[in-house]
Amino acid sequence: MAENLYDIIGNIKIPRMIRVRQKFDAVEITDIEQAVRREMQQKDIDDTIQSGMRIAIAVGSRGICHHKDIVKTVVSVLKEKKAFPFIVPAMGSHGGATAKGQAEILASAQIVENYVGCPIVSSMETVKVGETNEGHSVHIDKRAYEADGIILIGKIKPHTAFRGSYESGMMKMMAIGLGKQYGASICHQAGFKNMAHLVPLFGNVILKQCNILFGLSVIENAYGRSFMVKALTGDKIPDEEPKLLEIARTKMGSILFNNIAVLAIDEIGKNYSGDGQDPNVTGRFITPYAANDVQIQKICVLDLSEETRGIMVGIGCVDVCTSRVLQQARLEESYINAITSTVFTGIHLPMMLKNDYFAIAACIKTCNEVDIDNIRMVRIPNTLEIGEIYISESMLEDAASNPCIEILGSPEEMEFDNSGNLIKKEAFWSH
Repeated sequence: MAENLYDIIGNIKIPRMIRVRQKFDAVEITDIEQAVRREMQQKDIDDTIQSGMRIAIAVGSRGICHHKDIVKTVVSVLKEKKAFPFIVPAMGSHGGATAKGQAEILASAQIVENYVGCPIVSSMETVKVGETNEGHSVHIDKRAYEADGIILIGKIKPHTAFRGSYESGMMKMMAIGLGKQYGASICHQAGFKNMAHLVPLFGNVILKQCNILFGLSVIENAYGRSFMVKALTGDKIPDEEPKLLEIARTKMGSILFNNIAVLAIDEIGKNYSGDGQDPNVTGRFITPYAANDVQIQKICVLDLSEETRGIMVGIGCVDVCTSRVLQQARLEESYINAITSTVFTGIHLPMMLKNDYFAIAACIKTCNEVDIDNIRMVRIPNTLEIGEIYISESMLEDAASNPCIEILGSPEEMEFDNSGNLIKKEAFWSH
């Protein structure tokens, strides 16, 4: 008879894994500075910038390819036009809903004054700029409101918790990101069931009451590389953003295998997705207002990203994690994010086991109607970077028959150290 939990799962066979490349549309921007400058040289965009203007550049917390260079280029163009730019974090309640925390998130992406060339003005203070026709108060960052104009820089992508004409993008950045914790909580109060309705409702009030010069939208390909940048003046955002969202939807990556029993994710974090793990990849949505056909029996998470700074949102969407996830977690700051969004699912604690081996083994042992000695298992570094992944040996035949899969190596053991943790995770992905 087994003496304890770890005896029960201590003899589980971990499959040998094979590195494969998933083939998606790889078109990307090769010169991001040139692309941004080209967008800003359009006459309608260029005309919004006048000499002497103090311009607030709203920058969010989402991981964006070339993020710091996009911001730096925008700052450079504004200074060449004799304007005076400064950056405001536009990230709702992220960073523990503190000015210092939000500045630190930008700094983790190297968006700092010495690099981008302008001040970072981080504050949680907001001002009311108006009301929706349904009576909601609409707030934005006070420093941005007091500027002569506002520029938005953000990523367009499908949202993780609702579906609508506007999901993650310029409208949401205005309604929730610029609203800081207070404004974001007002918009979230009606729940994600109503988010598709409320985001444009709030966004249109801001467009009417504030001087939104333009939004610079970024669309990434399935490899997390910049596919498109598009500048839209404030008056064009309502009509054009839905078209950009549809383009972004076609560029999303996915795991190109079916019947996956176990998914091992090296790390989750807010830099990868608002939900830590992107449910568009994992199928684990925090609300019933967004869904897809992805079904995976068990998911384990081995770590938090450094960039997420202990914010563990998304851990509640998986089945097992390692104990070091909780050791790193900044619980109260994570709870602020959940309270602001009104959804607690993402911060619920899963089963926590003491090392990588047992987290993976528990998932394998508890899958139903499978041959656990030939488990169908996938390992990914995170849900943003899924161009190259690892599949178990039992999935090799599927890989060989799929023209969108390139086999990059031979089966190899997952090596664990004496503590039961994977050895050289970085080397596993880089070799």
